[in-house]
This record gives sequence, C-alpha cells and structure tokens, in this order.
Amino acid sequence: MIVSAPTDYREAARRRLPRFLFDYIDGGAVTESTMDNNQRELAGIALRQRVLPGIAEPTLETQVMGSRWAMPVVLGPVGATGMYARRGEVQAARAAQKAGVPYTLSTVSVCPIEEVARGAQGQLWSQLYVLRDRGYMRNALERSWTAGMKTLVFTVDMPVPGSRYRDNRSGMSGPGATMRQYLQALAHPHWALDVGLLGRPLSFGNIEAYEGRPMSMSGYKDFLGANFDPTIGWHDLEWIRESWKGELVIKGILDPDDARDAVRLGADGIIVSNHGGRQLDGAIPTARALPRIADAVGDDLTILADSGVRSGLDVVRMMALGAKGVMLGRAYIYALAAAGEKGVSHLLSLFAADMKVTMTLTGAASPDRIDASSLDEVERYIAAGRASPAQPDGAADA
Repeated sequence: MIVSAPTDYREAARRRLPRFLFDYIDGGAVTESTMDNNQRELAGIALRQRVLPGIAEPTLETQVMGSRWAMPVVLGPVGATGMYARRGEVQAARAAQKAGVPYTLSTVSVCPIEEVARGAQGQLWSQLYVLRDRGYMRNALERSWTAGMKTLVFTVDMPVPGSRYRDNRSGMSGPGATMRQYLQALAHPHWALDVGLLGRPLSFGNIEAYEGRPMSMSGYKDFLGANFDPTIGWHDLEWIRESWKGELVIKGILDPDDARDAVRLGADGIIVSNHGGRQLDGAIPTARALPRIADAVGDDLTILADSGVRSGLDVVRMMALGAKGVMLGRAYIYALAAAGEKGVSHLLSLFAADMKVTMTLTGAASPDRIDASSLDEVERYIAAGRASPAQPDGAADA
C-alpha cells in the first residue's frame, strides 16, 4: 500500500503482522478508553493560527538536557521490538541515528544492549523497570553505561501489568496461546520467514545476558511476573540516583505531586505518560495532565511527554501544552513492522515535514518558540483549568 501520512503505517502493519503481535502493540488496557482518549484529547487541542509571520522555514533543531536533537522527538522504549522486524531494535536505532534523534532501548528487548550499541552510534538511551531483582537492575545499569548509553529512562508506572483483554482474545496470552501464535504466523509467511525464523525473535537478550541461559517467551513472562514489585516507593529509588552517573528521566508521571517527588529524587527529566493507555484504563489523558505538571515543576527539570502522538502536528500540540520534546511509541513501531528501518526513517521525515508546516502556520520559528502562546486563547484557559477567558479563576466551581 502507498504510505502518504504517518497514520497509514498502522494499516500496513496490520496487514503484515500476525494478529497476536498487531493487537499487542495496537491495544490498551480493559476497555481501551484511556488509549482512545489520548488521541481524542490531543486532536481537540486548538492552536493559534498566525498569518504573515515572515518565517522562511522553521528550524527543528533543539537542545534537550544538554544534547542537540535534529527535532524534538525521541523513539521510546517498546518491549519485544525485535518481534516486529528482524533485529528490530537495531533497525529502529539506526533510523533514529540518521534522523539525529535519540533511541531508547527497552529493558525487555529482543536485541541485547551490546548488539544495539554495535549497530547504531547515535544517541542511545536505556530504559529500566522497577524490579525486585536488584542484581538484574545493577547489571543492566552497568552494561548500559559501558555501551555508551548515558541517559536512563526509569519507568515507574508498571508495578503490575495492566489488564489487557485484547491479548487474551488475540492469542498473545491465555489458553492455547502457543498454537494460536504458530497458526497465525503461518498465515503471514513473509513475517514468519523474515522475522520469525531469520530474526530469532523468541529470545530476550538483556534478560539472557543476566540469567546466562536462553529466554523463551514463557520464560520472559515468568521473569517479569516474579519481578514486578508494587511495594517499591520513591525512597527505594534513591540508590538509582546515587549509582547512575548520567541523566535520569522518570517515565510514567501523571500527577503534579509525583512530578514534585521526581524533582526531590534528583531526576533530570520526567516523561508525562499513561503508558499509551496500557496500564490504568480510566487514567487521565496525557494532554490533559501535561499543563498542570508543567506549571508545577517546569522550571525544575525537563518535561517530555508521550501517549496518543501520531503526527508532527501532535508533537507541536504537546509542546504547546508544556513538553520540551515528545517520545514516540506505537507510531514508529507501526512503521518498523511495515517497512523496517526505511519505514521508521520515512515516518520521521513525515513528522518533520508536518512540524514545519504547523510551526509556520502558528508563527514559531524554532521549537523553543512553541509554548502556551501557540494555543488558541480559549485553549490556554482550558489548559490552565479554567472554563473560558471570560471566567475568572474559581468561577467554574461556583
């Protein structure tokens, strides 16, 4: 199929992938209302159109946490990326390198840290979950640092996995999952040969490096099930800040009080995120949470955001709401599944072109000129928690 817009890659991925894999990346928790609301809320953000701004062509270059990015976008951590394309983590990291943006490797990646670092020399970030096994966490931190990954994304919104009913229906989990996955793979022979056979996806490199043994899908699930720890609190993370010499970014913040805790921990940045609607169904959409968090801690650390972003226009909207950059997840995985590294490169070029058009029409010559003034006047009041420009503070509660 012809891909002319970033969202076209979703259908291209659906055609290529076995159902259990497509539904795993495409789905959310329970009724998927939060996942749907992420996009709906973001699409409803009204920007302030300006005419005759005198901008020849906006620049997308920006500086985030001391590093120069070609545009304010980072590829986020997605577990089992190597199941969507042959050695998918390496392909995605190469596309990010060519585009001049960071790539974040998931702790539960198919390709291990060392393979990705050999395959791509761009800005590589490493992601880590809160786990009971401190030995694994220390091992991952040491290996990431040695491989040249100087930014750690610490995901805190997954003390337990969300209830993802679609996975049970599709065959990703539940009774007879292995046989259902096998039959679905046979119905997609191109994926089965290119990824399922030649890509060696049924291994999880980072866990294998620590465990010292092959790690199947069932073993991976057993490892995570035994290691998620809902009892861990902020005080338990102090050793992470003390032992990690690089930049620390806390992912999964939706509440201003949690953002303030991240500041107290000494984090360099946070990612305002509801995990793409894959954790708590009914959680606030990221676009609605972002302005109040930016107001609470925006001067104390760098704020990034994700969830629901499907275009360069959405990137500008998130930045107008208070983010300094945006992390992509599903959007680039669809492209990776459809066309590998070339697909991700093309997707990023579409995002860049879309951003330039949006910035020209809103009068922003560079990313640092995108802020609340880029929002429509009514939208600015809504973002600040008020009903309309005509209503004073508190009138909506009267």
